[in-house]
Parts: sequence; structure tokens; C-alpha cells
Amino acid sequence: MDLDLVEIAPTANPPVCKILDHSKYLYELKQREKEARKKSSNVVIKEMKYRPKIGGGDFDTKTRKVAEFLSEGHKVKITIMFRGREVAHPELGMKILNRIAEIIGASAKMEATPRLDGRNMTMVLAPEKKIAAPKQKSDERPDQSDNAVAGEVSVSAAAVVAAADAPSVVPEPVEPAVPSVVEA
Repeated sequence: MDLDLVEIAPTANPPVCKILDHSKYLYELKQREKEARKKSSNVVIKEMKYRPKIGGGDFDTKTRKVAEFLSEGHKVKITIMFRGREVAHPELGMKILNRIAEIIGASAKMEATPRLDGRNMTMVLAPEKKIAAPKQKSDERPDQSDNAVAGEVSVSAAAVVAAADAPSVVPEPVEPAVPSVVEA
């Protein structure tokens, strides 16, 4: 019958054996492992670096790229790099990070809040689970999908321009209370 006697559990008492086609068994095992690898998702963390004195065009371009990374399902680490005396003004970095979070909006959630690490301020954004775009059907005409993508890009660009013009709110620093000296 061209079948093999395969020992399944050699440590059992008595040892367990099975009669099967060994090459077919190995093939099925490889197929299951391949399927498991296909279903597993490896999360990639992309990084986008900004500067406190970034220009409007550069800001828009980088922010669009961040939105693209998030739509692909990647996490994005946003870094504000301070040079020299810029580190004395972390509110400028917070202002940029708040603008980015406002523009990206519902397509991402803030995984790590902004914090200052030495001369860098970092924030991590993760994509929202429910925003996953459906795959294009094979019977759908390609010109329809191109129009839909172009419409999405123009809306995103409009949102970026609108957010760039809108003033963002930065909390005022609180002055520490100075104790008064009373002479006796």
C-alpha cells in the first residue's frame, strides 16, 4: 500500500505509532506552517523626523507620508529634533505634534504620548483597526478606483492646508509660586 509506520509518541508506554504516507504528512505540515506565517502580521515601526522650524510645505509632505504609513498598517514614531537652544522651547515641539495628531485625526490613535527624551521629543501613532480599506474586487473597473483614490488625496490635502492655517492651542506655562519672606 506504500504507507509508512511513523512513531508519533516514542516516550509513551507503549510507544504510539501511526500508519500513513510520510511524504504527504511532511507536505501537509509545511503547508500549515506556511499558512501560519502568512496569517501572522509583523508590525513595522516607521519614523518621521521633524524640526521645530519646519516649513509649511515640508510639514505637509511629511504629514501626508505619515498618513500613508498609517493607512498601510504601520506604526509611526514621530520625532522632533531640537538643536542648540531650541531645546529650551519644548512648546514648539508640542505645537507640531498637536498639529500632526489633529490632521491625522481618526485614522490613528496615540500609542505613546509626546515626551521629551534629551534633545528629541517623540510620539508614537498606531493605525486604527476599523479603518482598514477593503481590497479592490476583480470585476471593479480600474478607472473607478483611480477616481476614488484621487478624491481621497484631494480631501487629505485640503485637510492638511486647513489645519496648517488653523491656530493650534498650546497651554501657557505656569509660573511657580514664590514664597514670601516675612521679617520678624
